[in-house]
Amino acid sequence: MRRLIILLSSNLGLGYAPVASGTFGTLAGIPCFWLLAGRPAAVQLGAYLVLLALSFWAAEQAGRIYQSADDGRIVIDELMGYLTTVLFLPFSWSTACAAFFLFRFFDIAKPPPASTIDRRMKNGIGVVLDDVAAGIYAAATLRIYLWLLSQW
Repeated sequence: MRRLIILLSSNLGLGYAPVASGTFGTLAGIPCFWLLAGRPAAVQLGAYLVLLALSFWAAEQAGRIYQSADDGRIVIDELMGYLTTVLFLPFSWSTACAAFFLFRFFDIAKPPPASTIDRRMKNGIGVVLDDVAAGIYAAATLRIYLWLLSQW
């Protein structure tokens, strides 16, 4: 079970990158985006909610293994933040890249409530939810940008 937790929480080992583990962990979201895009909304939402519940559990368990709630090797939260950003969008490489950079920006900047969640919730749910909050900011920004592009 320990190996499964480590594999899940590190996005199949991406969390073990020697530098910028969060950035590498976010990369796992791109193939997931590609796999989910174009599916019915109910399928996308169902997959997202299952992954969200799994990420809460994996982050909590990995935090116990590493004896740190937000250990740098735990990057399943980055996956969930990225998937929050792209949920229900059609796949394109330009959208995937824009979502990647926007999510990383908001994840690092941590505007409220992401910063509040990050400070106050020192458990698996908090580790994931601050990235989901950053993903919501990135999603809103990306959708406004895509809408503006469509108006030209």
